[in-house]
Amino acid sequence: MKLSDYNYKLPKERIAQHPPQKRGDAKLLVLDKSTGEVKDKKYADLLSYLNPGDIVVLNNTKVIKARLEAVGADGKKYEILLTEKHGQAEDKYHHKAMYRGKLKEGMDLAIDKYNVRVLGVYEDGTALLESTADFMEIAESLGHVPLPPYMKREDTKEDVERYQTEFAKSEGSVAAPTASLNFTDKLIDKLKARGVEVCYLTLHVGLGTFLPIRTDNIKEHKMHSEWFSIPGSTVKKINKAKNSGNKVLAVGTTVARTLEYASEHILSGKENIEGESDIFIYPGYQFKVVDMLLTNFHAPKSTVLMLAGAFAGWDNLLIAYEKAIKNEYNFLSYGDSMLIR
Repeated sequence: MKLSDYNYKLPKERIAQHPPQKRGDAKLLVLDKSTGEVKDKKYADLLSYLNPGDIVVLNNTKVIKARLEAVGADGKKYEILLTEKHGQAEDKYHHKAMYRGKLKEGMDLAIDKYNVRVLGVYEDGTALLESTADFMEIAESLGHVPLPPYMKREDTKEDVERYQTEFAKSEGSVAAPTASLNFTDKLIDKLKARGVEVCYLTLHVGLGTFLPIRTDNIKEHKMHSEWFSIPGSTVKKINKAKNSGNKVLAVGTTVARTLEYASEHILSGKENIEGESDIFIYPGYQFKVVDMLLTNFHAPKSTVLMLAGAFAGWDNLLIAYEKAIKNEYNFLSYGDSMLIR
């Protein structure tokens, strides 16, 4: 199974550089994976594809302002990019980060008024930093929104609000669960009024979501791990839906891979599940929990594209993507969405 098998031509003009003017004002391409039928809809039309008793699962992670500017004792500037959090009990005075520039163990840095020391530099391009201040507080007061690398621009005040879901709660991600950026509290209220259950889990999205696959044989790719937590209330709702013949809609690939990684525990009714998920889902995988997937349009040769291809069927997905490009859908993080059912 080769990486080149999961490629398509994405025109630059189809890559969204900014969010829609109004949150939720996005197109929705609906793909029936059993027939291959594709329909053009609006994001709000999601309501018509869900029935009372169905479950919508959202990722309530909160994106931190992970990009920081530091200055060394010699006056040189360094860009620091904090990595995602791994658990609630993580030491708030120590944090791993990626960086630009040449950091060395023992170096002292200043991030505005905060003093930071480099405790270690590692072969994977990360460094371990120490501060007397809480790194989350430093990020919140001085950090910049960690926009994806393909957005070759500085973040704005708009990004502070829009590169964050309306229901973000648990801080720790360095990339947004993008399928939920179009999701609104108003839509949640409408779903509940329809009798659809809405529940949450947490997966802190990591920098690895943007890392390219560097092996030609995708089975040799080692997936990065991300911390997740699924509360017992969510497990109960999922099992109730499954036992009643209702469907589970995963909003985003982050939710899909969390549910599938923990599928054995979920289906056995275990409560309050948490751990490190490193599942790599590509075509051939049989989904155990997820019945429907709401997702964005993904970059060529990416792990998230392969997950969508596994769920939809690669041939179906490719045809749907070709139609989306032809009909001028916007792709990637700030783009339009796709419902695979």
